Amino acid sequence: MSEGGKGVWAMVAACTVWGLSPLFYAWLSHVPPLEVLSYRCLWSVVVFAAILGWQGRIGAVVAALSTRRGVLIVTASAVSISANWLGFIYAVSVGHTVESSLGYFIFPLVAVLLGRVVLGERLGRVQWAAIGLAALAVGVLTLGLGVTPWIALSLAVTFGAYGLIKKQLALGPVVSVTAEVLVLSPLALLWIAVMGTGVGGGVGGGNAPATHLLLAASGPMTALPLILFSYAARRVRLSTLGLVQYLNPTLQFLCAVVVFAESFTLWHKIAFPLIWIALVLYSGASLAQDRAARRRASSAGTSAASHT
Repeated sequence: MSEGGKGVWAMVAACTVWGLSPLFYAWLSHVPPLEVLSYRCLWSVVVFAAILGWQGRIGAVVAALSTRRGVLIVTASAVSISANWLGFIYAVSVGHTVESSLGYFIFPLVAVLLGRVVLGERLGRVQWAAIGLAALAVGVLTLGLGVTPWIALSLAVTFGAYGLIKKQLALGPVVSVTAEVLVLSPLALLWIAVMGTGVGGGVGGGNAPATHLLLAASGPMTALPLILFSYAARRVRLSTLGLVQYLNPTLQFLCAVVVFAESFTLWHKIAFPLIWIALVLYSGASLAQDRAARRRASSAGTSAASHT
């Protein structure tokens, strides 16, 4: 199998883990979301530190946190990703996985809008149309259900902000996430010490050891898809990564509707197709831009070769 093919399968595997993660966190719905988040941060530190220690790259984390600017950027990205994780864990625990899947569906469109507002990136008419359809979908849900889909919007915005902040970090994904959870770990320890329940509620009837095993598993659950994504990102074009990542919210959506039997109202049936049409438009525009960029690069290479 080619390197590109291996990269695509690694991305599929990463998105499958992310997409099926509601099934995992549903087993922890008896534990307060902030406590689940705290354990996830702590166990992620353990797993990522072990990986980087084995690779001999612990020094990269130390270097990332050795300057004031580095600490500020890592802290900002840590706040963004922890807010995103908390929103997702909360959504699953209260039976709003449909809404969490909506958030990850609209995230690419929110990220494009943030790029326009914050970085001044130019958008084409098709991209503006896609953003408009996403806004229409949110409006349909707000009017139809009588409440703004705050979980979906918060997940999309926090993940979009996370990506925006990460642009300022010249670090690999494993090193940067290790630095982020390391920054969060003192707060996680404090929360567990002061507010922790001891997770005695138990899985399936008071089984605290099983609960702790699940909480410990949240570390590898965080690390594995990130490592697979990192592997894929080095071998697959950005446009391909963008298309495959829709597998994540699709699987979340199926978990919500098929497994959890969450309510999928008429308003959802109107809003979700609008989002999907928007994503088709956005993806088509992204693929066209990618092909145009490759043609320009090929033309430039041919022109340079002809003058040597």
